[in-house]
Amino acid sequence: MRFKLLEMLILMLDIMDRGTDARNLLLGKVIPLRLGYIGVVNRSQEDILLNRSIKDALVAEEQFFRSRPVYNGLADRCGVPQLAKKLNQILVQHIKAILPGLKSRISSALVSVAKEHASYGEITESKAGQGALLLNILSKYCEAFSSMVEGKNEEMSTSELSGGARIHYIFQSIFVKSLEEVDPCEGLTDDDIRTAIQNATGPRSALFVPEVPFEVLVRRQIARLLDPSLQCARFIYDELIKISHRCMMNELQRFPVLRKHMDQVVGNFLQEGLEPSETMIGHMIEMEMDYINTSHPNFIGGSKAVELANQQIRNSRVHLPVSKAKDGLEPDKAPPSEKSTKSWTIIARQVNGIAAEQVVRPAADVEKVPSTGSTSGLTWGISSIFGSSDNRSSVKESLTNKPYTEPAQNMEHAFSMIHLKEPPSLLRPSECSETEAIEIAITKLLLRSYYDIVRKNIEDSVPKAIMHFLVSFRLSRFANHISFCLFFFLFYPCSHLNS
Repeated sequence: MRFKLLEMLILMLDIMDRGTDARNLLLGKVIPLRLGYIGVVNRSQEDILLNRSIKDALVAEEQFFRSRPVYNGLADRCGVPQLAKKLNQILVQHIKAILPGLKSRISSALVSVAKEHASYGEITESKAGQGALLLNILSKYCEAFSSMVEGKNEEMSTSELSGGARIHYIFQSIFVKSLEEVDPCEGLTDDDIRTAIQNATGPRSALFVPEVPFEVLVRRQIARLLDPSLQCARFIYDELIKISHRCMMNELQRFPVLRKHMDQVVGNFLQEGLEPSETMIGHMIEMEMDYINTSHPNFIGGSKAVELANQQIRNSRVHLPVSKAKDGLEPDKAPPSEKSTKSWTIIARQVNGIAAEQVVRPAADVEKVPSTGSTSGLTWGISSIFGSSDNRSSVKESLTNKPYTEPAQNMEHAFSMIHLKEPPSLLRPSECSETEAIEIAITKLLLRSYYDIVRKNIEDSVPKAIMHFLVSFRLSRFANHISFCLFFFLFYPCSHLNS
């Protein structure tokens, strides 16, 4: 580190030991300095007690240096008068070096202050003058706000996004991108879907995939879109508040009370646009949840879902080894009694010319299925997958027509009592069967397909709702509302406007 050491002062030369002097120090031979050394003789404590004057001390100092031959030729470096002269020279040189830059800075500051003073205008004492000044400030402020939101600001930044560009970034790069990264089946396990399907069937076994669990699960996933949509509206509101703060002009610095009141008015005005935006977003989510439109042209549909689900099941089991039948017998060589209970058949239906994939049933059940001629014209949509309780009415009637007539007393005498274990308070479905795996796969495909439709609708509708209620509608009434509120504020005691 370099020190700019100007000068060193050597005090009390008169009390140095005999045979010693400070000549080499004054000449700079010991420690050289850029401005050299100055030697002085101070008053002693005795001189101070005797009230010896400074004038007498200076005369005594001069006599001391004249009486010491060793200091001959060093008159310009000895004595308080030489010290004062040297310091004065240093000060003058420093002023000459600093003065040009100081003068330039003062001139620039004067020009800046003059411009600021001119921008304030004349002193406003009357109501009319205050109204004209306020109208001028408000018109400039509203114009600057609208220009920044619409991207027409003349002082546009080239280093970062600002104004309306940030609003577009929030819509496309934050809101839309975040929704696209969400898994439609996030938070739903296969057990959850299987449990929902079994709960929807009630005490009966399901012949088809019930429609109720699909609607319940898809509504649950649609409801998750509400929070990010409301958060997007809040982001746009915060961005508009930031834009309003950037539009504060120099004229408003003159009136701090007016500026504070303007911040409050603008915040309340934008808040009035945020509330209907959030309400509209909530209505859009509720509309999507209230009506599940399975007839949408982009919906995957029943036949395609069945085809894809069976394809997934086959792909997952293509590498599994073929298991042998019980007791090492081939399936075709099993006894007739076991073959009738364990063999399975594949029921296929024509779906618009495409055979539906495997639906596994016991052979005994297949023989009992009545054949009708009305099935030839059946088409598979969402209703062909989801069953109805009407299909089981005939079975229910046949069961109710068989009364139980065996006496209970004969049973008690013939057999010992068999006690059943009470069901646990929390029941979980048993291991997943092949049929249930297909049902789960179909439900997942339908969930993903319909969720993607709703997500695209929300990605398009939410920015439109926010732009309408919070941005465009507010901008069209921004100038009138701000002017009305602040002109009303002007009719209160206004002496503080000039403070």
